[in-house]
Amino acid sequence: MADDMGSTVPRRQLGRALKELRVQAQMTLDAVAEALHCSRQKMWRIESGLGPVRPLDVRFMCELYGASRDLSDALTNLPAETKAKGWWHSYGNAVPDWFELYVSLEQTASRLREHDDTLIPGLLQTSGYTRGVYANRPNMPADELERVLEVRRRRQELLVRRLPKAPRLEWVLSEAVLLRCVGGSAVMAEQLEYLVQRTTLPNVSIRVLPLAAGAHNGALAGAFVMLEFPPGNRSTPEPPVVYCESVTGALYLDRPEEFAVYENIWSSLDLLALDDEQSRRLIIKIKEEVHHG
Repeated sequence: MADDMGSTVPRRQLGRALKELRVQAQMTLDAVAEALHCSRQKMWRIESGLGPVRPLDVRFMCELYGASRDLSDALTNLPAETKAKGWWHSYGNAVPDWFELYVSLEQTASRLREHDDTLIPGLLQTSGYTRGVYANRPNMPADELERVLEVRRRRQELLVRRLPKAPRLEWVLSEAVLLRCVGGSAVMAEQLEYLVQRTTLPNVSIRVLPLAAGAHNGALAGAFVMLEFPPGNRSTPEPPVVYCESVTGALYLDRPEEFAVYENIWSSLDLLALDDEQSRRLIIKIKEEVHHG
């Protein structure tokens, strides 16, 4: 596990440094990809911290961007730290390219806050609920669905991880998420019971935003995850990230001003959401209605 986590931070640092140099040199991704004889996608992956990069390529990019010798040497040494591969790499299509970085960040985070107004988040889903979500994708081969379920199970180990210490996990879920029946009433009752169980973990908070809250800031922002990272022994800690997912890809927002916008949204959700105990009681009430309905 330590290897899985150790490679993410240096990869992102290297990617950010290379992107900064490229922007300062006023070069486009396409132009650099052409000079390196590689695809634009590969360049994007390097700058996003998604994939390992060869020291030779780093040296060439530094020369192309006119970086100083010292900086060039320092950056060329970073790839040695980025070779470790996380467990998620062995699941093929079950973990799309754009989701790989998120899984690796999730594994490294010390605090994770998530708002969802449509579905139960992946880290809290039962396998029955996940099957219900994917039931509308008829073209998905059965073995791929099994890999998706296995990835979910592996990710959920995070909630009870002992070493490194499990992160602080906070969820604010719209009441609509609990009322939306996915996979049938038996599956939904099991899912709601699972949420109640998860609320007993000391590092987990699951709060419900009642429908009565109306058109709040979270409804405008949609689903998002805010990730913060431990300071570690680095002089500059890894910047926090906001992750927003769509059907075909994802946004990773790590500029301080972007994170601040979501911090404000989270504060407003915090004021509107029921507290932990009220939320727990509401989940139990909805579960009993589903069960007897």
